[in-house]
Amino acid sequence: MPWHTLSPEEALSRLAAMPRAVPTALSALRAGAASTARLPVLAPARTAVGLCAAVRAELDDPLTPVLAVGAAAAAILGSTIDALLVAGALGMNAVAGGVQRWRAERALAGLSAGQRQTARRVTGARPGTTAVVDAARLAPGDVVEVITGDVVPADARLLETAGLEVDESALTGESLPARKQVAATFRAAVADRSCMVYAGTSVVAGRGRAVVVNTGEQTQAGRAASLAARTPAPAGVQTRLQELTRQVLPLTLAGGAAVTALSLLRGRPVREAVGGGVTVAVAAVPEGLPLVATVAQLAAARRLSRFGVLVRTPRTLEALGRIDTVCFDKTGTLTENRLRVLRLVTAGGATHPVGAPAAAAVLRAAARACPRPDGATGAQAHATDEAVLAGAQDDADWTQTDAQPFEASRGYAAAVGRTAPDGAHLLLVKGAPEIVLPCCAHVSADAEAGAQALADQGLRVLAVARRPLPPGEAADALDKPLQGLELVGFVALADTPRADAAPLVAGLRRDGLRPVILTGDHPRTARAVAVALGWPQDVTVVTGDRLSAADRAGRAELLRDCSVVARVAPEQKLQVVEALREAGRVVAMVGDGANDAAAIRAADVGIGIEAYGSDAARNAADLVITRAELSVLVDAVAEGRALWRSVADAISILIGGNFGEVGFTVLGTLLDGVTPLSTRQLLLVNLLTDMFPAMAVAVTPQSGQPDERPSPPGVAPAGTAALGAPLTRQIRQRGLITGFGATIAWLIGRLTPGTVRRTGTMALCGVVGAQLTQTVGGRHRSPLVLATAAGSALVLVGIVQTLVVSHFFGCTPLGPVAWTGVGAAIAAAALSPWLLPPAERLLPRLARLGHGLRPTVRVTR
Repeated sequence: MPWHTLSPEEALSRLAAMPRAVPTALSALRAGAASTARLPVLAPARTAVGLCAAVRAELDDPLTPVLAVGAAAAAILGSTIDALLVAGALGMNAVAGGVQRWRAERALAGLSAGQRQTARRVTGARPGTTAVVDAARLAPGDVVEVITGDVVPADARLLETAGLEVDESALTGESLPARKQVAATFRAAVADRSCMVYAGTSVVAGRGRAVVVNTGEQTQAGRAASLAARTPAPAGVQTRLQELTRQVLPLTLAGGAAVTALSLLRGRPVREAVGGGVTVAVAAVPEGLPLVATVAQLAAARRLSRFGVLVRTPRTLEALGRIDTVCFDKTGTLTENRLRVLRLVTAGGATHPVGAPAAAAVLRAAARACPRPDGATGAQAHATDEAVLAGAQDDADWTQTDAQPFEASRGYAAAVGRTAPDGAHLLLVKGAPEIVLPCCAHVSADAEAGAQALADQGLRVLAVARRPLPPGEAADALDKPLQGLELVGFVALADTPRADAAPLVAGLRRDGLRPVILTGDHPRTARAVAVALGWPQDVTVVTGDRLSAADRAGRAELLRDCSVVARVAPEQKLQVVEALREAGRVVAMVGDGANDAAAIRAADVGIGIEAYGSDAARNAADLVITRAELSVLVDAVAEGRALWRSVADAISILIGGNFGEVGFTVLGTLLDGVTPLSTRQLLLVNLLTDMFPAMAVAVTPQSGQPDERPSPPGVAPAGTAALGAPLTRQIRQRGLITGFGATIAWLIGRLTPGTVRRTGTMALCGVVGAQLTQTVGGRHRSPLVLATAAGSALVLVGIVQTLVVSHFFGCTPLGPVAWTGVGAAIAAAALSPWLLPPAERLLPRLARLGHGLRPTVRVTR
């Protein structure tokens, strides 16, 4: 039977029969591992092993076998430089990604350093004696004591309580403290198991003793974390790159085969023809394709780190650019998990906001009923007292002489004091309406209706009453039953929304994202908080139990228009995220508690909060916000979308440029019988115009301004759309322009006096110039892209004009006439984008015209 259904005696009896050797052994192993980890001698070895493991994980990429085969083929065919280039790109990709992953994991480990939890274990040497021990050493059967301010060290069955209240928001999502008792509970959800305390929750009032029943991974928090042990879906950019690779390789091989066939048809030797075809096929493979994505991700991760966002895995950013739904845990994430006074109701039934003069007497009376703060810490024992005192003004006319703090068994807090200047003694009471109102002499129907209306809005309502005391009764007034009270009014409290929560929700909506609240609160409370944060008044609310009762199709239908899920358990949060993903949504989950860990891991992008979050949530997250401001999520989404655009532009440089080179080579072979460019020249083109400019574009946002956000989804493509039809158009246009510029330069070289080597050199310069012109035109505001393009152009001129180096690459120094021809070809390529769009529109029209001009045959009898 579950522990919460057992009486204290039955729980102790069951634990007495359980073996204690296993927990003790596990504790010893943990202690041994911890002591070994602290040995400074092993630190370099651990660093090397961790770094190697991270690099090895980066090599587990779908494109790695393709690139490895390409490098081996290049080496076998004698293209040593090409083989080294492919292997270098592969190694740089793995090392760059591995270093980022290792550094992020170390940073996360540092966040939890020094957070070792202790427990107050009852020793049994003398009645009531306790000893402070490491919480990791607890085992089932140990008896622990918890008092106000403690963090519960393990799941435990309560044996004794004295006004015990526990904040379980990190586990259940319920923002209000849970009252605890000893009596067993049957058929109760985790949030309603009042006879249990759970690891990771906080004691906010009272004290208690409990017997440990579960520790470590067997606790509720541990099981929630184990649900998070799921493998996320493959990253979107890598999947798209894999598709592009499958499309590119056949075309490059076809280009090589075409060059071989054309050379043979022109009567060239077989070895020369096959060598030319292999040269084209090998040189046209986009070796830098996987490195582009990694470099762009690392650059975006570095920019986000300045905003306080730690990226555990760089590939997460690509999914961040595709998300369309953001699920938020409410308590502690969108709200501060701190109560605040929102409304006040007078004894006559009028409702007023905080600060209204007509309601000042109600708030003042409620503040006088609060016990004095703790002398050592200055903190209140109960969250409602903190909220009331925070909303009230200093009361110099009140001197408190005695007080009773709030206890769940009593249902109210009370205080006795005297007022100045008359010195009259008063009894002030603040507590649950069902306890206080029966003790009042008169309560108007309007006042009760006003309080009920606030309760229907999901607010926590407290009744405030008073009674004048004769001088002789003040000393023992708190020991007598409540009676003859005069109702002062009602105080309505609610969890405090974070200052940046509403702007965050508005910013996400403005960028086309759908925010969804997941909370363990009552549906009325959840709706009220959602409306306060910017959701409409008619927001759709669904409960977790209703979702669990539905099948997969039913859950998808319930969540189609739903923006708030209330009374949701940790496993139900997981169901919500999975149902949204099955419906085709790309989901981000933002949370801070152990109850969010499973949903964080299951989401396409899991986001934890370091400032006030749990270890389970941080460890399950892909992104960790290291500051208290959540508004950085908008910047993170903007970076994710900019990442896709940067990757798309870089891919167009790599693939589009290669297509232009292949097309020009096939055309040149058709006209001349031999390839216009040699193997070394094609490799030089890839190095100067593909690799480095593509890297510069990948690390630079599209606008050239790192902090400038991209347009909303409706204006410009975001996410996978950037690697769809727009990328296809970019690749086609870049290939046409590159081939056009190379062909013009080659034709000018053939029409002017000179050698074949001079003509090939002009074609080489035309290819490079056409590609660099396009790259600069797309990112002319980026200093890095401009510098890279200028550097590539200068390197090319230096190679061509330096005699020894020029001959090594099969080139020859050019004179003024040749450089003028190259300049004219580059200028023609630069102007060609204004001609290509009309030409693309003209082709379908010509096809339709040809269809309309087909002759028709009239059959007559």
